[in-house]
Amino acid sequence: MAEESFQERTEQATPKRREEARKKGQVAKSRELASVAVLLSGLFTLSWGSAFFYHHIAETLRYYLERFPGMEVTTDNIDGLAMLATKQFTLILAPLFIILCAVAILSNYLQIGGLLSLEAIKPQASKISPFQGLKRLFSLQAMMEFVKSLLKLTIVGWIAYETVNNETMNLLPLLDKGPTQILQYIGGVSFSLFLKTCMVMVILATLDFLFQKWEFEKNLRMTRQEVKEEFKQTEGDPHTKSRIRSIQREMAQKRMMAEVPKADVVITNPTRLAIALRYEAGRMEAPMVVAKGSGMVAEKIREIARQSNVPVIENRPLAQSLYKLVDIGKPITENLYQAVAEVLAYVYRLKNKGKNTNMRGGIH
Repeated sequence: MAEESFQERTEQATPKRREEARKKGQVAKSRELASVAVLLSGLFTLSWGSAFFYHHIAETLRYYLERFPGMEVTTDNIDGLAMLATKQFTLILAPLFIILCAVAILSNYLQIGGLLSLEAIKPQASKISPFQGLKRLFSLQAMMEFVKSLLKLTIVGWIAYETVNNETMNLLPLLDKGPTQILQYIGGVSFSLFLKTCMVMVILATLDFLFQKWEFEKNLRMTRQEVKEEFKQTEGDPHTKSRIRSIQREMAQKRMMAEVPKADVVITNPTRLAIALRYEAGRMEAPMVVAKGSGMVAEKIREIARQSNVPVIENRPLAQSLYKLVDIGKPITENLYQAVAEVLAYVYRLKNKGKNTNMRGGIH
């Protein structure tokens, strides 16, 4: 076991290992991609629906500002007024909230597919272990998160500075503009600032997803011993499977040997092969092979046949044909009818059981 723990994880994860990791909620996922998708969808929704949001918010504010001076606000009606205002603003912003929720769900679904796992929120001792906490703090994942945060802060700050710096000359003319024009100008600059930031964030999110994928695959890697152990668990221990097959063969042989005393004749070649045949006129269309074998099995068939007074007939060509062409429990093929009929007729004469049987006329 100590030797196994020092083995390198050089093998690709098996489908079973991947399925177990997925059930535990361990998947390759970038939170940055979902964040950028939500940010971009919100940005374009506000941009395309700016007229809608501006009109309805302005109308709502005008409604309250016009009535507020003459409205008596008391402890009895303030709750109702607050609820009414909240309801109106919620209805106005509902399309934005719906789009953001849909994009958040879709962005995660496209990364990991449909997955519901409660393993991640189960209480675990490793989550409160100081040693494990320090290990996570100085891990490659933590370092990557730190670098991402630093890059985002630096890039967003630089973009904001450059955007505002380039708009310095356009600030003074705003003194002669109306509120609507000022809001339009601020909205345009804000849109440009957020769009540039999002473009950079898309690049960072893509790099983060590739890193998460690489780290996930690395953590899933297995040692050769783990692959062997999993194969044993999945496919079964080869020694056990071999033993099971041996037992199954023994049981099949016992069932087969039990049919030999019921046979009408055993055909041999003379020592290596033995095939037991049974034929019941009127119930069988053709004689059936009830047992066959070679070597020790053939010897056992001949021994049981002699003990049960079943005739043993030597016919080398017929024995070889029956052994190759007919499976146990199956009727003989048509090309063997004549040869088998002659053997059965001979056996019946010996036993004085009946008349000569013609394969083509008597066996259907």
